[in-house]
Amino acid sequence: MAKSLNKVMLIGNLGKDPELRFTSSGVPVATFTMATNESWKDQEGNLQERTEWHNIVAWRKLAEICGEWLKKGKKVYIEGRIQTRSYDDKNTGAKKYMTEIVADSMIMLDGKSAGAPQESSGASQESSGAASAPEPAAGASNDDLPF
Repeated sequence: MAKSLNKVMLIGNLGKDPELRFTSSGVPVATFTMATNESWKDQEGNLQERTEWHNIVAWRKLAEICGEWLKKGKKVYIEGRIQTRSYDDKNTGAKKYMTEIVADSMIMLDGKSAGAPQESSGASQESSGAASAPEPAAGASNDDLPF
């Protein structure tokens, strides 16, 4: 049987403060955007830049941590997986698709700030300041999603 891998590691800056909501069953979910930047020199030697925007979704405890500690502009490391989901547009009724990163862990990379949790460079998630959350329950349906 062939193996596969769906793993994403991003370092970038938050485009907006996380929006923390709760499903109808009370499960916390945080959504926010994150920008990653790429720069290179073109054939004429001019510096070119491109920004890629990513939609990030965090669940449960990780969602609560993101909602409390992350702010627009902060640099973070996000690890997770790519997921594409579909939904019906409320205005047109057309089926739309959204690709997002479902976060498994997060590390705040900006230096110490007032009231922020301490981070160290240990190897384990607990000692590195990383936060993680389990996957949504297998029985969770899209009806439980607040977006």
